[in-house]
Amino acid sequence: MRIAQIAPLHEAVPPKLYGGTERVVSYLTEELVALGHDVTLFASGDSITSARLAPMSKQALRLDPGVRDTLAPHLRMLELILRRADDFDVMHLHVDYLPFSAFVRQPTPFLTTLHGRLDLQEYVEIFNVFPRVPVVSISDSQRLPVPNLNWLGTVQHGLPRDLLTPQPVKPDYLAFLGRISPEKGVDKAIRIAGRAGMKLKIAAKVDRLDADYFDEQIKPLLAAPHVEYIGEINEDQKPAFLSGAAALMFPIDWPEPFGLVMIEAMACGTPVIAYNRGSVPEVLEDGLTGAIVESEAEALQALKRLPRFDRAAIRRRFEKRFTARRMAEEYLDLYESLLLAGRPHLRAVNA
Repeated sequence: MRIAQIAPLHEAVPPKLYGGTERVVSYLTEELVALGHDVTLFASGDSITSARLAPMSKQALRLDPGVRDTLAPHLRMLELILRRADDFDVMHLHVDYLPFSAFVRQPTPFLTTLHGRLDLQEYVEIFNVFPRVPVVSISDSQRLPVPNLNWLGTVQHGLPRDLLTPQPVKPDYLAFLGRISPEKGVDKAIRIAGRAGMKLKIAAKVDRLDADYFDEQIKPLLAAPHVEYIGEINEDQKPAFLSGAAALMFPIDWPEPFGLVMIEAMACGTPVIAYNRGSVPEVLEDGLTGAIVESEAEALQALKRLPRFDRAAIRRRFEKRFTARRMAEEYLDLYESLLLAGRPHLRAVNA
């Protein structure tokens, strides 16, 4: 099958450090190539892939100080892709609603995976203008604000089977991994770890939009003796970081569409203590791969149960549920369904 994978240009594919969507696009692309498909990856020029790379910018936009308007490179990319749409059997987009208006008016089958939150009013309004555009969710809970879209299915994220593996280290701290922002709850993780008498290691980036929050609300908390702030880490550093953790803390306060860090922890055999928000109940199996809690008090109780978790069993659940091969196979089923259905999106526009 001739497949176009169309990634955001903000980060390379895969990203050098943080970057959830671009990371998933990389995992999917590599698995599709391994399965024998002819894949073209539209991404930034510093991307690394076994597919055919079609560079749409010199480098990741986040790393290019000369780029002030990040929308323009994306619109340019979409126009260039449309001009060669006949080269593909199916086009798989990962750039939210940007392609809808143009792609729905051309004949090549396409689908869009929605990677972000959909509960903001402006998102609800724009998505409801395109009720027939084929879209894919990354969790069932993600769909709740816009249930009437043309949902082809839910495909949960996956990681390459051997990308992150348990390391022979003794777990002796709590971990926080990802991004520091109000909705991610690092302040709660710091309080919970302090009340539990455990060390907390924080490996996380700070976006420019969250710089004031970090400086005013979080930075003072990092002076606590039980807190170690590491900063942003790459994939090579994650196995040791997660394997050395007694648990990953995930005290989110927003409808997380998926939460890639949860399955990264599971790949290393590490249980996750997570607040019951968004996709958490779909990803975690309470009592098996982690504990789903409603409050700091419940999180403290869950930490007392950590010795009961079987880290080898957690790894086995990762292998069964969250590999990139499983993700790729599920997307291939959706591609086949689009090809069999013809072009319903085009018929809807012309009706």
